Amino acid sequence: MFSEIRLKERRLAIGLSQVDISNQLEINRSSYCSWESGRAKPNQKNLIALAKVLDVDVAYFESEYNIVNNFLQLTTANQQKAEEYVEELLQSQQSNKVIQLFPVPVLSDIALSAGLGEAQFDEYETEIVYSAAEQYGYDIAAWIEGDSMNPVYKSGEVALIRTNGFDYDGAVYALSWNDSVYIKQLYREETGFRMVSLNEDYPDKFIPYEDEPRIVGLVVSHFMPVVGR
Repeated sequence: MFSEIRLKERRLAIGLSQVDISNQLEINRSSYCSWESGRAKPNQKNLIALAKVLDVDVAYFESEYNIVNNFLQLTTANQQKAEEYVEELLQSQQSNKVIQLFPVPVLSDIALSAGLGEAQFDEYETEIVYSAAEQYGYDIAAWIEGDSMNPVYKSGEVALIRTNGFDYDGAVYALSWNDSVYIKQLYREETGFRMVSLNEDYPDKFIPYEDEPRIVGLVVSHFMPVVGR
């Protein structure tokens, strides 16, 4: 990439004015000034002429010239050391990158008992955790505890729930029953709901409608917090 800084430094180093160079190149001064200001770059014809006036190689005006020129003067062993050092710098730079995190309010230590609706969740405390990706399309965030939904839903993750009723068999819902909330695959049967765990070590559970189970909502996503709890 053409470097206006290197152009100006070379001109000053050999004691030429902008007018001196523009006259030798037979261009107007404003054109030359645009090269030094970075507003424009010389075409190949003017670049070759400019290098001749300033007594340098055409590659001199490249911003990487010093790096490449110095590297080529190193011994083979030192070139290898230089390459290794550059790799270390790149890795260090990448590890120090600022990663944007997105806050997610999660219901804190709350058992979602039967009868609670979306509007009532505002009465309860939340704690803030952070996700590496922005989360959309949910109404409630709650902790997942236990291993009954392994390997998909892991203990310590946050479940994102969209508050709605029952949509279809086999989807994963948050269901409130007997003062506890279960995150399970749900199937509607004639007299109740059948809850199915993904972990085969856990048997199915049947919940009769007479127990008044309440569907909190559909689990639309889940994530392991980057920071939190």
